[in-house]
Amino acid sequence: MSYTEELGIRAKAAEAAAAGASTLQKNNALAAISKALIANKELIIAENAKDIVNAKANGMTEAKQDRLKLDEKRIEGIAKGVDELIALADPIGEIIGGGCRPNGLQIIKTRVPLGVIGIIFESRPNVTVDAAALCLKSGNVVILKGGKEAINSNVCLGNIMRKAIEEAGLPADMIQVVDKTDRETTTELMRLNGYVDVIIPRGSANLIQAVVKNATVPVIETGAGNCHVYIDDSADLGMAVEITDNAKTQRPSVCNAIESLLVHKDIADKFLPLIAERFKQHDVKIYGCDKTISILGDTVEKSTETEYATEFNDFIIAVKVVDNIDEAIAHIRKYSTRHSECIVTSTLENAQKFQKQVDAAAVYVNASTRFTDGGEFGFGAEIGISTQKLHARGPMGLTELTTVKYLINGNGQIR
Repeated sequence: MSYTEELGIRAKAAEAAAAGASTLQKNNALAAISKALIANKELIIAENAKDIVNAKANGMTEAKQDRLKLDEKRIEGIAKGVDELIALADPIGEIIGGGCRPNGLQIIKTRVPLGVIGIIFESRPNVTVDAAALCLKSGNVVILKGGKEAINSNVCLGNIMRKAIEEAGLPADMIQVVDKTDRETTTELMRLNGYVDVIIPRGSANLIQAVVKNATVPVIETGAGNCHVYIDDSADLGMAVEITDNAKTQRPSVCNAIESLLVHKDIADKFLPLIAERFKQHDVKIYGCDKTISILGDTVEKSTETEYATEFNDFIIAVKVVDNIDEAIAHIRKYSTRHSECIVTSTLENAQKFQKQVDAAAVYVNASTRFTDGGEFGFGAEIGISTQKLHARGPMGLTELTTVKYLINGNGQIR
């Protein structure tokens, strides 16, 4: 029996208890996790420090090290996110449809857990807690497979949570963290049919596509974020600078940060120097089209197809001056990963056109793409941002971790 099969058997053994747990039991377990995270802050930071040392030795960029790092403030934030889940409505058992048939059969459509969820992710150890807590609240069992860069942090967090929920009266195996870092184990998890009901990848485009192409278990595809902001000719330039700067530099290593900036030709001469000056504060590297270079000079490197198609996850941006909104939309449709897109405009017609014609999970008018987040949308922590169109799209909260079951009650009907 393989290592992953053992995980699967243990997960299936915990499935009934997870699905049958009351809201009070699940909330008590979440409260225990939150309390345990705070009580073990020093241990978590010590284990995370090992991952940071390895990251530096392996040449990880500072932006990606930021994704990896856990300090006291971030641990408190993670614990707070768990506490916030307690206040959210439990989706399990919710009646979402049904009625009485002419033959007297009563049919009820209700929400139930997906079952056993496998989550494959990179870098960010907060995902370990966010995902586990969401799965617990929604009555699911979870097997978590993080990247090797966060192995010490992830195993530590997993052990803390397992002990906490066991002490709260739920099976520890509702949460399992894979403690192996080899690719073979990841591949086996993707193909653990019969044990795992769905796989959710979180991370780079390469990771997501590797899972989509190699998994035999059904996959909910979460998105790499090649996101754009388009500055329309009617935009308030002050607002445009603030939105663009926030969307690029507030936390560039996350999937809802923008990677490309599109600017209408009629305001490019005014806007580009303003945003370039702001970008200097963060040492943002700019790739640009010929028109951008003619305005900003040799501080800009020539952009190519590669730059427009790249999710940098860093203080880097690709800029293009466009003739009109139609060219901006065409560019986005070509290069977007269908995650989050934004227009800054004062024209209602263009705002509506952009929101109708841009195909993405979240389409913004006059607001930063950094709001594409389960917490910001009021869902609590999120399991990921789905960029596909079936089952779930956008930030995936508790409801998106459920499926439906039909409950049929009769009094002897036959067909």
